[in-house]
Amino acid sequence: MLLDRSFELALKAAIVNRGGQIRESCSKETIGIESCINKCTSDAQLKCLTEAEACTIRIINGHRDAAQHYFLEISEHQLYIFTQAGLTLFNNILFGVFGTKIDDYLPERILPVSSNPPRDFVGLMDIEFARIRDLIFPGSRRQLQVHARLRSFAIIENSILGDPAQPSEIELHTIMDRVGQGEEWANIFPGVSQLRLCNEGNGINVTLKISKSEGEPVCLVPQGTSGAHVTAVKRVNELDYYTLNLTALAKKTGLNRPKMLAVVKHLRLREDSDYFKEFTIDSCHFKRYSAKALDKVKKELPNLNIDEIWEKHKPSGRKALP
Repeated sequence: MLLDRSFELALKAAIVNRGGQIRESCSKETIGIESCINKCTSDAQLKCLTEAEACTIRIINGHRDAAQHYFLEISEHQLYIFTQAGLTLFNNILFGVFGTKIDDYLPERILPVSSNPPRDFVGLMDIEFARIRDLIFPGSRRQLQVHARLRSFAIIENSILGDPAQPSEIELHTIMDRVGQGEEWANIFPGVSQLRLCNEGNGINVTLKISKSEGEPVCLVPQGTSGAHVTAVKRVNELDYYTLNLTALAKKTGLNRPKMLAVVKHLRLREDSDYFKEFTIDSCHFKRYSAKALDKVKKELPNLNIDEIWEKHKPSGRKALP
């Protein structure tokens, strides 16, 4: 909780230091940590975070939220890794924005001592999922404990996808069933499988980075394109392709939800499977958008008259929003 709070205050200080605003007009409260992250990654004047660094903060924030409002169980290895990664990142922000270092304020004494120190991230995941499978073994199913452990990894996965939302009980139950059926954790959490521990410089300096798999680049083109070779393309987990809900789409474009929906209708995003798909899990329906949809909106937005689009697509019987 304290580490999460320190990042919120550090980012607000960085925004103010670079001439930005941390309070919306007519608001009594300052902006939250997610708005701070967005400003510090996308605003050219305020930028002090990479997308990977923003992911680390979202992971810490997601665990704080789960620990405070839900039932969460994480191993000592995870706690150490994310805390040390957070400390490293905090130091980078402190130096990059203010020109000072964290060891000007904290002692360099190394405290962690363990008979079973953290392994590489992939090895850690293998161990964690072996424990989870033991919990859901026939005859010893303990759903609450399983959900508490799986929540941590779902938070990490969502953070990598840029979605700070907590996983629902339905999502956790679906994941638990997939684990119970023997599916590998890397297929269930493909984003988590890309995380690597990186030791840089002298001493202990653990950071989390999202590595990209290497290989010959592939470009998808429309069927019939001259000079293109035909190959089969399969989206293994479509929820990893359609990663955004309407709220996330709105936040990333600076619109509110009603006006974002009006823009979606105007651009006919829901008519194109590259941009939109609706999922049904049990009796629940989820409308999701792809990263391509976000790129499309950002590209078209400067040329759109939002007021005209709102008047055309607003729900009947409602007054125009200010």
